[in-house]
This record gives sequence, C-alpha cells and structure tokens, in this order.
Amino acid sequence: MYEKDDPRSSLATATAPRPDSGAAIAAAQYLDLRENPVVRAQNVILAHTEARAGDDLDNGTLEGELAIIVTGASPAFTVLTDDGATKVDEPGLVVVPPGASRISVHGDGPLIRLVEATEPDWRDRPANAGAYAKDHPRVALLRRWPEPAGKPGVRVYPLSAVPQDPKRFGRIFRTRSFMVNFLPEQHGPRDPRKLSPHSHDDFEQLSLAVQGEYVHHIRTPWLTDSTVWREDEHVRIGSPSVTIIPPPTVHTSAASDSGVNQLIDIFSPPRVDFSEKPGWVLNADDYPMP
Repeated sequence: MYEKDDPRSSLATATAPRPDSGAAIAAAQYLDLRENPVVRAQNVILAHTEARAGDDLDNGTLEGELAIIVTGASPAFTVLTDDGATKVDEPGLVVVPPGASRISVHGDGPLIRLVEATEPDWRDRPANAGAYAKDHPRVALLRRWPEPAGKPGVRVYPLSAVPQDPKRFGRIFRTRSFMVNFLPEQHGPRDPRKLSPHSHDDFEQLSLAVQGEYVHHIRTPWLTDSTVWREDEHVRIGSPSVTIIPPPTVHTSAASDSGVNQLIDIFSPPRVDFSEKPGWVLNADDYPMP
C-alpha cells in the first residue's frame, strides 16, 4: 500500500483491514467548486466562496462547530461572534464554536467552510444532496468527539507555527467533527512510479484541490453481484474542486500540473488511526480523543 518512507506505512489500518460487510459501494464524486460551490459528503458540508472585500458572510446559527480552511490565496477576514471579533490574516484552520457567527471579508480570494451535514441552516444547500438521500451504509455516522479543552471561543491554528516534517503525514488539525490535513505543495507532476494506492474501511475522504490539477485513480472492489461492478476511474480535475472517495475503494491521487499542486484532505468524523500517531494531530491538546 505505501512505500517504506511514507509515514502512513506505520498506521495500524495499513495492515489490518476489516472483514467486508457486503454492502453496496457508493460511486466516487468529482465536483467542480466553481460550478457547485456548496457540496456534501455523508457527515460534512463544504462551502467554497470566492469572497470579495466587503463581503459579510452569514454562517447561520450552528448546532456544531464551524471550521474555516484558509489557504495562501485566501483574504484576511474577521470572525464575528457574540463574544467578540477575531481577525485572521494567514493560512491555517479556524474553528468557530457553536452559535451565531459571521465573517467580515477584507480582501479577495477563496474561503472554505465546513459544517456538519445535519445543520438546519445548511442541509438543503448542497448541489449533490441527492447522492445522500439515504445514508451510505459503509460510512460511519458522525458522533462528535469530546468538548475542547479550555474556555470556549474562536481557535486559530496558523500553518506558520508548524513547519512541515517528513516524519508526519502533512499538517493535521481536528475539531469535534472534522479532521483537516494540509498536504505539502507538489511542484510539478507526481512520479507515476511512486503512487500510494490504499483503501479505507468505513469513512469517506474529501480531497480538496486548491492549486493545480490532479488525476484521481479509483478502483471499486468486485462484490458478488457483477451487475454493479465499475470500470477503474482515472479522472483528471482542476482546482478548486473536491473529490469524494467512498469506502472501501482503492484510490490514489497524482498531481499533474507542471506548476504548483496542493491537496487538502478532509475527514468526518476525525480519523482514529491518524489521531493515535504521537505528534501527528497538531492541536490534540485542545481536542481530546474519545
């Protein structure tokens, strides 16, 4: 599954797959966020906004936390809650506590928001809502992880505070409901001789392309009913886009643009296997495991 120098090769899930349930396997989804700015997976809604200076983005009154993914192209902004104002002006992850909040935008660029899929203010907005008219039987439903430590409030996790480390897999943060992994920028295409096909037992992966272009290679395992077998997929998609990869498909993604390529992986609920690796989750002190 992984090369020996890939940090994921030491994960418990890399060597201990579960017995197969035999349930239907969902199809992968490839979503251009310029055409479909609000999309969902089973447990999370992703909203991509091409913000402009002076915009006032209403997040609604949420039952769970809001996560804001801030990239190098994102504008500065201020998060406004009943408890005050928090300015953000560099890439990273921002976590807003439950309740009412707004975002006052101070420049032009993309902002990505994550909310739980059951949020009343959001659940009817996704362009692909029909794909989840029924829960996917192979995907574990969200159960929020424990309350964060300390006083409630807006939490800001800048990437500048945590340099890349080859011993970790990306830069990972988690909330009660989400896990976000900022993967390193890939300059030029990925070496086709060094891909990492793998699968997940019971969670979806949202691969958010924020720069460049990717080819997502996805293979659906054969079940006993051959009428539902699928051909292997090798789908090229640019940015901004999100590819929703269902379990237990075998998948790997390859940067294909000659310039800068970057993926951000999103999971809901947070991944246990990543969380069990010491030092991988960078805000683990704030967000304890169950």
